Amino acid sequence: MINKPTIKDVAKKSNVSVATVSRILNDLEGYSEETRKKVMQVIDEIGYQRNDIARNLKMKSTHTIGVLLPKVSTNFYIEILSGIEDVAHINGYSVVICNAGDNGERTEEYIKVMIERQMDGIIVCSLPPEKSLIKKIVGVNIPVILISTLYNGFSVPYVKVDDYKASYAATEYLIKNGHKRIAMLGGEKSDLIAGIPRLEGFIRALKDNKLEVRENLIKHKGFSFKEGIMAMEELLKEREKFTAIFAACDDIAVGAISVAHKRGLKVPDDISIIGYDNTQAAEMCYPALTTLAQPLYEMGQKSVKMIIDKITSSAEVKSVIMPFKIVERDTVKKI
Repeated sequence: MINKPTIKDVAKKSNVSVATVSRILNDLEGYSEETRKKVMQVIDEIGYQRNDIARNLKMKSTHTIGVLLPKVSTNFYIEILSGIEDVAHINGYSVVICNAGDNGERTEEYIKVMIERQMDGIIVCSLPPEKSLIKKIVGVNIPVILISTLYNGFSVPYVKVDDYKASYAATEYLIKNGHKRIAMLGGEKSDLIAGIPRLEGFIRALKDNKLEVRENLIKHKGFSFKEGIMAMEELLKEREKFTAIFAACDDIAVGAISVAHKRGLKVPDDISIIGYDNTQAAEMCYPALTTLAQPLYEMGQKSVKMIIDKITSSAEVKSVIMPFKIVERDTVKKI
Protein backbone atom coordinates (compact mmCIF):
# COMPACT_ATOMS: atom_id res chain seq x y z
CA MET A 1 0.00 0.00 0.00
CA ILE A 2 1.35 3.44 -0.94
CA ASN A 3 1.56 5.80 2.03
CA LYS A 4 0.02 9.23 1.60
CA PRO A 5 2.45 12.17 1.76
CA THR A 6 2.57 13.84 5.17
CA ILE A 7 3.29 17.36 6.33
CA LYS A 8 6.75 16.10 7.36
CA ASP A 9 7.41 15.03 3.77
CA VAL A 10 6.44 18.51 2.58
CA ALA A 11 8.75 20.13 5.14
CA LYS A 12 11.69 17.84 4.28
CA LYS A 13 11.44 18.36 0.51
CA SER A 14 10.93 22.13 0.95
CA ASN A 15 13.87 22.33 3.37
CA VAL A 16 11.76 24.17 5.96
CA SER A 17 10.33 23.22 9.35
CA VAL A 18 6.99 21.49 9.88
CA ALA A 19 5.87 24.60 11.78
CA THR A 20 6.53 26.76 8.69
CA VAL A 21 4.48 24.45 6.48
CA SER A 22 1.67 24.56 9.03
CA ARG A 23 1.72 28.37 9.13
CA ILE A 24 1.52 28.52 5.33
CA LEU A 25 -1.39 26.06 5.19
CA ASN A 26 -3.29 28.08 7.79
CA ASP A 27 -2.53 31.51 6.29
CA LEU A 28 -0.53 32.64 9.31
CA GLU A 29 2.48 34.98 9.26
CA GLY A 30 6.20 34.18 9.71
CA TYR A 31 7.58 33.30 6.25
CA SER A 32 8.54 34.98 2.99
CA GLU A 33 6.54 34.93 -0.23
CA GLU A 34 9.35 32.94 -1.83
CA THR A 35 9.07 30.28 0.89
CA ARG A 36 5.30 30.12 0.48
CA LYS A 37 5.60 29.55 -3.27
CA LYS A 38 8.23 26.85 -2.77
CA VAL A 39 6.12 24.98 -0.21
CA MET A 40 2.95 25.21 -2.31
CA GLN A 41 4.90 23.89 -5.32
CA VAL A 42 6.10 20.88 -3.30
CA ILE A 43 2.54 20.25 -2.08
CA ASP A 44 1.37 20.10 -5.70
CA GLU A 45 4.30 17.89 -6.77
CA ILE A 46 3.92 15.21 -4.10
CA GLY A 47 0.11 15.39 -3.87
CA TYR A 48 -0.11 16.25 -0.18
CA GLN A 49 -3.64 16.64 1.21
CA ARG A 50 -4.10 17.75 4.78
CA ASN A 51 -6.58 15.94 7.01
CA ASP A 52 -9.18 18.69 7.49
CA ILE A 53 -11.39 16.45 9.64
CA ALA A 54 -8.64 15.86 12.18
CA ARG A 55 -7.61 19.51 11.99
CA ASN A 56 -11.13 20.74 12.60
CA LEU A 57 -11.68 18.38 15.51
CA LYS A 58 -8.56 19.77 17.18
CA MET A 59 -9.89 23.28 16.64
CA LYS A 60 -13.35 22.18 17.89
CA SER A 61 -14.85 23.33 14.58
CA THR A 62 -15.87 21.37 11.51
CA HIS A 63 -16.97 24.36 9.41
CA THR A 64 -20.14 22.44 8.65
CA ILE A 65 -23.73 23.69 8.80
CA GLY A 66 -26.68 21.32 8.90
CA VAL A 67 -29.93 22.32 7.17
CA LEU A 68 -33.10 20.66 8.48
CA LEU A 69 -36.10 20.94 6.19
CA PRO A 70 -39.23 19.01 5.23
CA LYS A 71 -39.42 16.81 2.14
CA VAL A 72 -38.45 19.00 -0.81
CA SER A 73 -41.72 18.72 -2.75
CA THR A 74 -42.08 22.35 -3.87
CA ASN A 75 -39.90 24.87 -5.72
CA PHE A 76 -39.88 26.99 -2.56
CA TYR A 77 -36.81 25.29 -1.08
CA ILE A 78 -34.61 25.38 -4.19
CA GLU A 79 -34.01 29.15 -4.03
CA ILE A 80 -33.47 29.12 -0.26
CA LEU A 81 -30.92 26.30 -0.51
CA SER A 82 -29.09 28.12 -3.31
CA GLY A 83 -28.71 31.17 -1.08
CA ILE A 84 -27.55 29.03 1.84
CA GLU A 85 -24.95 27.12 -0.16
CA ASP A 86 -23.55 30.17 -1.96
CA VAL A 87 -22.85 32.17 1.22
CA ALA A 88 -21.66 29.10 3.13
CA HIS A 89 -19.15 28.33 0.37
CA ILE A 90 -17.83 31.90 0.30
CA ASN A 91 -17.26 31.70 4.07
CA GLY A 92 -15.55 28.31 4.01
CA TYR A 93 -18.46 26.24 5.36
CA SER A 94 -19.85 22.98 4.02
CA VAL A 95 -23.61 22.34 4.04
CA VAL A 96 -25.30 19.05 4.93
CA ILE A 97 -28.97 18.93 3.87
CA CYS A 98 -31.19 16.77 6.05
CA ASN A 99 -34.68 15.78 4.88
CA ALA A 100 -36.65 15.60 8.12
CA GLY A 101 -39.84 14.40 6.39
CA ASP A 102 -43.17 16.14 5.88
CA ASN A 103 -43.92 16.38 9.61
CA GLY A 104 -40.37 16.40 10.91
CA GLU A 105 -40.53 12.72 11.89
CA ARG A 106 -36.82 12.20 11.17
CA THR A 107 -35.71 15.29 13.12
CA GLU A 108 -34.41 13.34 16.12
CA GLU A 109 -32.42 11.01 13.87
CA TYR A 110 -30.71 13.91 12.13
CA ILE A 111 -30.08 15.78 15.36
CA LYS A 112 -28.03 12.77 16.51
CA VAL A 113 -26.09 12.85 13.24
CA MET A 114 -25.37 16.56 13.68
CA ILE A 115 -24.05 16.01 17.19
CA GLU A 116 -21.89 13.07 16.12
CA ARG A 117 -20.41 15.06 13.23
CA GLN A 118 -19.90 18.08 15.49
CA MET A 119 -21.65 20.50 13.14
CA ASP A 120 -21.12 24.14 14.02
CA GLY A 121 -24.69 25.29 13.42
CA ILE A 122 -28.18 24.28 12.34
CA ILE A 123 -30.54 26.10 9.97
CA VAL A 124 -34.15 24.94 10.30
CA CYS A 125 -36.38 25.65 7.31
CA SER A 126 -40.19 25.50 7.53
CA LEU A 127 -40.41 22.62 10.00
CA PRO A 128 -43.66 22.69 11.99
CA PRO A 129 -43.47 24.35 15.44
CA GLU A 130 -44.32 21.13 17.28
CA LYS A 131 -43.08 21.45 20.87
CA SER A 132 -41.38 18.06 21.10
CA LEU A 133 -39.46 18.82 17.90
CA ILE A 134 -38.53 22.30 19.10
CA LYS A 135 -37.14 20.95 22.37
CA LYS A 136 -35.00 18.42 20.49
CA ILE A 137 -33.64 21.08 18.17
CA VAL A 138 -32.88 23.79 20.73
CA GLY A 139 -31.71 21.32 23.38
CA VAL A 140 -28.52 20.21 21.61
CA ASN A 141 -26.52 23.34 22.48
CA ILE A 142 -25.68 24.03 18.83
CA PRO A 143 -26.43 27.50 17.37
CA VAL A 144 -29.79 27.49 15.52
CA ILE A 145 -31.38 29.89 13.00
CA LEU A 146 -34.91 29.48 11.59
CA ILE A 147 -36.10 30.25 8.06
CA SER A 148 -39.77 30.82 7.24
CA THR A 149 -40.89 29.65 10.67
CA LEU A 150 -40.73 30.80 14.29
CA TYR A 151 -40.83 29.11 17.66
CA ASN A 152 -43.05 31.06 20.04
CA GLY A 153 -41.78 30.89 23.61
CA PHE A 154 -38.22 30.08 22.53
CA SER A 155 -35.50 32.66 21.88
CA VAL A 156 -34.42 31.28 18.52
CA PRO A 157 -33.64 33.93 15.86
CA TYR A 158 -35.54 33.63 12.58
CA VAL A 159 -35.63 35.14 9.11
CA LYS A 160 -39.02 35.27 7.39
CA VAL A 161 -41.64 37.40 5.69
CA ASP A 162 -44.71 38.63 7.58
CA ASP A 163 -47.18 36.17 6.02
CA TYR A 164 -50.26 38.02 7.29
CA LYS A 165 -49.22 41.33 5.72
CA ALA A 166 -48.02 39.65 2.53
CA SER A 167 -51.27 37.74 1.92
CA TYR A 168 -53.23 40.92 2.73
CA ALA A 169 -51.19 42.75 0.06
CA ALA A 170 -51.75 39.98 -2.52
CA THR A 171 -55.51 39.99 -1.91
CA GLU A 172 -55.71 43.77 -1.99
CA TYR A 173 -53.86 43.74 -5.31
CA LEU A 174 -56.71 41.69 -6.78
CA ILE A 175 -59.26 44.06 -5.25
CA LYS A 176 -57.48 47.11 -6.69
CA ASN A 177 -57.71 45.45 -10.09
CA GLY A 178 -61.49 45.44 -9.76
CA HIS A 179 -62.12 41.93 -8.41
CA LYS A 180 -64.86 41.59 -5.79
CA ARG A 181 -65.62 37.88 -5.79
CA ILE A 182 -62.30 36.31 -4.80
CA ALA A 183 -61.54 32.69 -3.92
CA MET A 184 -58.57 31.35 -1.97
CA LEU A 185 -56.64 28.12 -2.44
CA GLY A 186 -54.79 27.74 0.85
CA GLY A 187 -52.18 25.34 2.15
CA GLU A 188 -52.81 23.39 5.32
CA LYS A 189 -55.45 25.07 7.46
CA SER A 190 -53.82 23.90 10.71
CA ASP A 191 -50.41 25.30 9.75
CA LEU A 192 -49.68 28.00 12.34
CA ILE A 193 -46.77 29.50 10.41
CA ALA A 194 -48.03 29.84 6.83
CA GLY A 195 -51.54 28.39 6.65
CA ILE A 196 -53.37 30.44 9.29
CA PRO A 197 -51.60 33.82 8.80
CA ARG A 198 -52.16 33.74 5.04
CA LEU A 199 -55.82 32.85 5.51
CA GLU A 200 -56.26 35.62 8.09
CA GLY A 201 -54.57 38.17 5.84
CA PHE A 202 -56.87 37.18 2.97
CA ILE A 203 -60.01 37.48 5.09
CA ARG A 204 -58.96 40.80 6.64
CA ALA A 205 -58.28 42.31 3.20
CA LEU A 206 -61.79 41.34 2.06
CA LYS A 207 -63.43 42.73 5.20
CA ASP A 208 -61.46 45.98 5.12
CA ASN A 209 -62.69 46.50 1.57
CA LYS A 210 -66.32 45.69 2.50
CA LEU A 211 -66.32 42.44 0.51
CA GLU A 212 -68.11 39.26 1.56
CA VAL A 213 -66.08 36.31 2.81
CA ARG A 214 -67.55 33.21 1.17
CA GLU A 215 -66.43 30.11 3.05
CA ASN A 216 -67.23 27.82 0.12
CA LEU A 217 -64.71 29.75 -1.98
CA ILE A 218 -61.87 28.93 0.43
CA LYS A 219 -60.22 25.52 -0.12
CA HIS A 220 -57.35 24.00 1.89
CA LYS A 221 -55.51 20.96 0.57
CA GLY A 222 -51.79 21.61 0.96
CA PHE A 223 -48.89 23.46 -0.66
CA SER A 224 -47.98 21.11 -3.53
CA PHE A 225 -48.82 21.21 -7.24
CA LYS A 226 -51.02 18.10 -6.92
CA GLU A 227 -52.87 19.59 -3.95
CA GLY A 228 -53.37 22.77 -5.98
CA ILE A 229 -55.08 20.65 -8.64
CA MET A 230 -57.29 19.02 -6.01
CA ALA A 231 -58.22 22.38 -4.45
CA MET A 232 -59.06 23.93 -7.83
CA GLU A 233 -61.23 20.99 -8.85
CA GLU A 234 -63.10 21.19 -5.55
CA LEU A 235 -63.52 24.95 -5.97
CA LEU A 236 -65.02 24.58 -9.45
CA LYS A 237 -67.51 22.01 -8.15
CA GLU A 238 -69.08 24.75 -6.05
CA ARG A 239 -70.35 26.36 -9.27
CA GLU A 240 -70.31 29.74 -7.54
CA LYS A 241 -69.11 32.70 -9.55
CA PHE A 242 -65.72 34.24 -8.82
CA THR A 243 -63.33 36.27 -10.94
CA ALA A 244 -60.03 35.82 -9.11
CA ILE A 245 -58.04 33.40 -6.92
CA PHE A 246 -55.40 34.05 -4.30
CA ALA A 247 -53.20 30.93 -4.13
CA ALA A 248 -51.14 30.49 -0.96
CA CYS A 249 -48.07 29.39 -2.95
CA ASP A 250 -46.92 29.28 -6.56
CA ASP A 251 -47.17 25.49 -6.85
CA ILE A 252 -50.85 25.69 -5.85
CA ALA A 253 -51.38 28.46 -8.41
CA VAL A 254 -49.74 26.45 -11.21
CA GLY A 255 -51.92 23.47 -10.31
CA ALA A 256 -54.99 25.73 -10.53
CA ILE A 257 -53.89 27.07 -13.92
CA SER A 258 -53.50 23.54 -15.28
CA VAL A 259 -57.06 22.65 -14.18
CA ALA A 260 -58.43 25.85 -15.68
CA HIS A 261 -56.76 25.00 -19.00
CA LYS A 262 -58.25 21.50 -19.02
CA ARG A 263 -61.70 22.96 -18.29
CA GLY A 264 -61.44 25.42 -21.17
CA LEU A 265 -61.11 28.43 -18.85
CA LYS A 266 -58.67 31.14 -19.92
CA VAL A 267 -56.32 32.82 -17.46
CA PRO A 268 -56.66 35.77 -16.96
CA ASP A 269 -59.64 36.39 -19.26
CA ASP A 270 -62.00 34.09 -17.33
CA ILE A 271 -60.14 33.76 -14.02
CA SER A 272 -57.33 35.88 -12.59
CA ILE A 273 -54.78 34.18 -10.31
CA ILE A 274 -52.08 35.55 -8.01
CA GLY A 275 -49.55 33.25 -6.38
CA TYR A 276 -47.21 33.52 -3.42
CA ASP A 277 -43.39 33.04 -3.27
CA ASN A 278 -42.10 33.95 -6.77
CA THR A 279 -40.36 30.63 -7.41
CA GLN A 280 -39.05 29.50 -10.80
CA ALA A 281 -42.42 27.84 -11.38
CA ALA A 282 -44.03 31.30 -11.53
CA GLU A 283 -41.82 32.32 -14.45
CA MET A 284 -41.96 28.97 -16.24
CA CYS A 285 -45.72 28.38 -16.28
CA TYR A 286 -48.01 29.68 -19.02
CA PRO A 287 -49.25 32.29 -18.72
CA ALA A 288 -46.45 33.59 -16.49
CA LEU A 289 -47.74 33.93 -12.95
CA THR A 290 -48.30 37.22 -11.15
CA THR A 291 -47.20 36.52 -7.58
CA LEU A 292 -46.29 37.86 -4.15
CA ALA A 293 -42.50 37.58 -4.07
CA GLN A 294 -40.65 36.39 -1.00
CA PRO A 295 -36.90 37.05 -1.29
CA LEU A 296 -36.15 33.32 -0.96
CA TYR A 297 -32.54 33.39 -2.15
CA GLU A 298 -31.78 36.36 0.10
CA MET A 299 -33.46 34.62 3.04
CA GLY A 300 -31.08 31.70 2.56
CA GLN A 301 -28.13 34.07 2.37
CA LYS A 302 -29.21 35.95 5.48
CA SER A 303 -29.67 32.76 7.49
CA VAL A 304 -26.05 31.72 6.88
CA LYS A 305 -24.72 35.14 7.86
CA MET A 306 -26.79 34.94 11.06
CA ILE A 307 -25.66 31.41 11.92
CA ILE A 308 -22.00 32.32 11.35
CA ASP A 309 -22.47 35.32 13.67
CA LYS A 310 -23.87 32.95 16.32
CA ILE A 311 -21.03 30.48 15.80
CA THR A 312 -18.21 33.03 15.93
CA SER A 313 -19.53 35.66 18.34
CA SER A 314 -21.25 35.87 21.70
CA ALA A 315 -23.25 38.89 20.52
CA GLU A 316 -27.05 38.58 20.29
CA VAL A 317 -28.39 37.71 16.85
CA LYS A 318 -31.76 39.34 16.19
CA SER A 319 -34.61 38.00 14.07
CA VAL A 320 -35.18 39.57 10.65
CA ILE A 321 -38.46 40.27 8.84
CA MET A 322 -37.72 40.38 5.13
CA PRO A 323 -39.46 42.67 2.60
CA PHE A 324 -41.91 41.38 0.01
CA LYS A 325 -43.23 42.75 -3.27
CA ILE A 326 -45.75 41.89 -5.97
CA VAL A 327 -44.26 40.77 -9.27
CA GLU A 328 -46.70 41.54 -12.09
CA ARG A 329 -46.80 39.10 -14.98
CA ASP A 330 -49.74 37.79 -17.03
CA THR A 331 -52.34 36.12 -14.79
CA VAL A 332 -54.28 39.07 -13.34
CA LYS A 333 -56.78 41.00 -15.43
CA LYS A 334 -58.01 44.47 -14.55
CA ILE A 335 -61.82 44.58 -14.65
